[in-house]
Amino acid sequence: MREGRFRWELKSIVPNIDDSRLRNLENLIEIGISLDQIYRVMRHYYLLGKKTMSLFLIYQAEALMPTVLQEAEALTDAIKSFSTGQPIGDGVGSLVAARFMYGAEKKLISEDTVMAEVEFEGRKLIVVKALGPGGNVGKPGEAVEKILDSRGAAAVIMVDAALKLEGEEVGEVAEGVGAAIGGIGVDKFKIEEEAKKFNVPLYAVVIKESMSDALSTMKWEVYVGVEKAINRIRRLIREKTNVGDTVVLVGVGNTIGIGQ
Repeated sequence: MREGRFRWELKSIVPNIDDSRLRNLENLIEIGISLDQIYRVMRHYYLLGKKTMSLFLIYQAEALMPTVLQEAEALTDAIKSFSTGQPIGDGVGSLVAARFMYGAEKKLISEDTVMAEVEFEGRKLIVVKALGPGGNVGKPGEAVEKILDSRGAAAVIMVDAALKLEGEEVGEVAEGVGAAIGGIGVDKFKIEEEAKKFNVPLYAVVIKESMSDALSTMKWEVYVGVEKAINRIRRLIREKTNVGDTVVLVGVGNTIGIGQ
């Protein structure tokens, strides 16, 4: 509902804009809102500390400042990527999915979300990603729900970016279980609930990167991680499924600059 109203407002300001640019503009405004919120919160602590003569509130704001500045710088770096339509680090999942569905027929399965069917070593691979190349994240939860309800699957594999810890390498690939997806948790709940309902195993492949890497133009190290993730997914399919099985591969993340 929020997204629909937001896009309606944008179309009333820029009536002749195409869908891809509309999504990019939407992301740019979201960045502006986030930066404004950071400014308001830090100003609140400063003025409240000054008003109450509380050094502890000022110390709290000072302690948070390095992390807040990192977040603000990452958001500022994202402005260039979204204004020029360049792929960002958060799009690694979408890029992996695009590589698997390249050349296949695509169709819309849910709002701003596409799917394609491809063959991989005797398995039917159903690949899902957000509709590109605009700045979309799509509705992967709804897509997986529809696929499992109508066709079933032997496994669901999800690939996404993950926030790395200090000391970890950019582009490092990790493998686990469960739904690899961020956000407020709606899509994660839908996917895990549906997988439990049909007793379908969920596998996760994530590519590690910092917040700055995730929001700025995709770096070479991140792209190398994409290649590693593709090889890891191929190995997962070979090891965890049998010939003739149907496997769902979900590429999660913002697909700006990444088509299908």
